[in-house]
Amino acid sequence: MFQLIMCTCPDISNAKLIAKHLVQEKLVACVNIIPNVISVYRWQDNVECDDEIQLMIKTQSHKFNDVASEIKRLHRYDTPEIIAMNIQQGDNSYLNWITESLK
Repeated sequence: MFQLIMCTCPDISNAKLIAKHLVQEKLVACVNIIPNVISVYRWQDNVECDDEIQLMIKTQSHKFNDVASEIKRLHRYDTPEIIAMNIQQGDNSYLNWITESLK
């Protein structure tokens, strides 16, 4: 089973650090770094609005716990967003590339 993990970061340097580390360690096949995301959320009973960077992380579901642990270790937030969605369908060539990239 393949997964798309999403994580927001406070800035581009933290996003690149996390993305490069996850790919180098073969925990993930690819990370898209999407700048200029505006997040509105509740934190400590206040409504916050911040500019963030969105990571879209492609991997296999059995890697989720390791990916989450590394994100928590490298991330600057106390409680980073780490959510995963199972990929129900995908191009076979692309999914095979994910598998090969994690070996």
